[in-house]
Amino acid sequence: QLQASGGGLVQAGGSLRLSCAASGRSFSNYAMGWFRQAPGKEREFVAAISWGGGRTSYADSVKDRFTISRDNAKKVVYLQLNSLKPEDTAVYYCAAGTSWPFKPDYWGKGTQVTVSS
Repeated sequence: QLQASGGGLVQAGGSLRLSCAASGRSFSNYAMGWFRQAPGKEREFVAAISWGGGRTSYADSVKDRFTISRDNAKKVVYLQLNSLKPEDTAVYYCAAGTSWPFKPDYWGKGTQVTVSS
């Protein structure tokens, strides 16, 4: 089970840190990823991190602004969102997968991020 948290309302230029806590599975056996879905749009890839954290991947739209990290001991994956823009407004979902390049096999519930201009 994956549970995302940390979303909220923030002004443009601000920051948020999202967390995704995992339970019920061997967390370190899974690559982890974040996706987002804005109203009226398809869900899109944001970032992913490999099992041990040695490899990361980002969508071009968030590169240099967002940072994904993980703590396998705590079974948590984080997404640090900096320099937020109104177009970052979306529901953010975390996911777990066994493939790299990352492919989601399991999804968590999302957390809403709203960026005001």
